[in-house]
Amino acid sequence: MLEELLLFLLCFFLVLIVYEIFIVRRAKTKKAKKQPVEVRYLIARYHLNMKKVDYPQLLQIVALVSSFDISFIVSVIVILDSYLWQIVAVFVLVLPVIILSYHFVGMFYRKKGMTKDA
Repeated sequence: MLEELLLFLLCFFLVLIVYEIFIVRRAKTKKAKKQPVEVRYLIARYHLNMKKVDYPQLLQIVALVSSFDISFIVSVIVILDSYLWQIVAVFVLVLPVIILSYHFVGMFYRKKGMTKDA
């Protein structure tokens, strides 16, 4: 149990650091030209009003959510013994986990009134 928790935390912070360096910093400097895919998904799906949304805060939330998603999936996969079951679990978990976590982010922004239809 402790090993899985340590793996989760290590994976979380490692992915967060990599995400911060390669995605968030790059998007902050070039935000008008190219947005991360996650931000484009949130804008398209939940109609975020980017005039109301604090863009750097949105990038931080996206980095945290993506890090959590990857860490959660890695932690679940490590528990399984067989490589075949690990591959099957990845295919089964990836899309629902990502959609669910970004649904919560979209609902957060909708509740704060930062969408175009709010």
